Amino acid sequence: MLNGIGVVGSSVRITILVAAVALVPGVCGAAVDGISSRQFTLTAKADRVSTPDGGSFLFWGFTDGAGRPQYPGPTLILRQNQTVEVTVANPTGLGAGQRVSLAFPGQLNVVATCAAAPCSQGPLALEAGVGGSVKYTFTASRPGTFLYSSASRPDLQVEMGLLGAIVVRPTGFDAATAANRRAYGSPESRYDQEYLFLLSEMDSRIHDVVEQQGVGAVDSAGLLANVVPNYWFINGRNAPDTMAEARVATLPTQPYNALPVTHPGDRVLMRVVGGGRDMHPFHHHGNHARVIARDGFLLQSTPGDAIDLSHEVFTIQSLPGQTVDALFRWTGKELGWDIYGDNPIEGNPPEASYAHSCGTGGVDGEGLDLATHEYCADHRKPIPVTLPDVMSQTLGGFWGGSPFLGTLALLPPGQGGLNPNAGFTYMWHSHTEREITNYDVFPGGMMTMLIVEPLHVPIP
Repeated sequence: MLNGIGVVGSSVRITILVAAVALVPGVCGAAVDGISSRQFTLTAKADRVSTPDGGSFLFWGFTDGAGRPQYPGPTLILRQNQTVEVTVANPTGLGAGQRVSLAFPGQLNVVATCAAAPCSQGPLALEAGVGGSVKYTFTASRPGTFLYSSASRPDLQVEMGLLGAIVVRPTGFDAATAANRRAYGSPESRYDQEYLFLLSEMDSRIHDVVEQQGVGAVDSAGLLANVVPNYWFINGRNAPDTMAEARVATLPTQPYNALPVTHPGDRVLMRVVGGGRDMHPFHHHGNHARVIARDGFLLQSTPGDAIDLSHEVFTIQSLPGQTVDALFRWTGKELGWDIYGDNPIEGNPPEASYAHSCGTGGVDGEGLDLATHEYCADHRKPIPVTLPDVMSQTLGGFWGGSPFLGTLALLPPGQGGLNPNAGFTYMWHSHTEREITNYDVFPGGMMTMLIVEPLHVPIP
């Protein structure tokens, strides 16, 4: 927790400095970024993806109609029981004569028709040849988080970037009504904010060989039988770019960021998608998360009943092709001290912005104040350490001068400044060490931050 300690290593500070642009209210939204429709046109094109260490690599991606492709492909936002048409267009063969098709795991009765010749039946699906297009029709019969990916040479084409996520909203979903903001029909799946974490990896050798020598050279060299990734992505970005603004101009083919923001007591829906060929242990500091569904199936003994097979984890083991829905909630419960610094008797700073009583307006079943979500058993308890003098500390960029949520204090010139709302910040990252580097350069890779903002700061 960076706001609560005041000492941040230099390598982490690099990440914080680059990510400063993201720490502005309104930068990242509380809903999954994507396109909502009944009819989609995904056009396969070749372009370049950027990495924070200065790399630039050929990739194959989809664009929503015209424009440049993106990595990963556009997230498709659907409604339960909608009949959906997804047309895959292949105007250039990706510069390598590739046929293109899609698989939709979890979607039943997918019907493929040739929208424009040439088309041909491949091993897994009807494929669009160079200049052709294929239309896939299906009914989104159940809610959840799903993957779509190449069904034509997936060993190569998924590595090159032909994949994306699907979010199916349940019947009765209403983002504007808290009680109806659900991942599934069950009220236990209610959430306040939702974020997508599509995890993937890249072996840059393959991309370089495809660009410089062609697909045949990849096959003859046996690179696909011995894939050795050196870049790891969340939503198509490596850290620290994961924390930059969504759709930032400097990342034109990587529009999605991955910066979860929440309030104490809010419920964060984590939609985790294993998009590549490797398993990724996705670790979320700050609290456990409760896994409620896998591959769009609620973890329950009896359909329509309670989610009685849900369970808490501190690391989500993301498997290739699998999706996981989990609920994360940060409260500060049982930290042993008042997170708002409401303790003037102990000499907490007068800037503390949450001078209040706890529990007078009621508490929930966990002992949390209904208004502030403070754990009332810790109300007015002092922080159980003596913080060193500010001049004796090495201050990280997120240090706001106080360990208390929503409280800022004076800092030496040039120190801090990247945490204007005095939030608490936790690292979320792969628990495989090499996966939090960019080609062996730390920090990077499959890493981002969670920001717990004070309740008075809106999350759009």
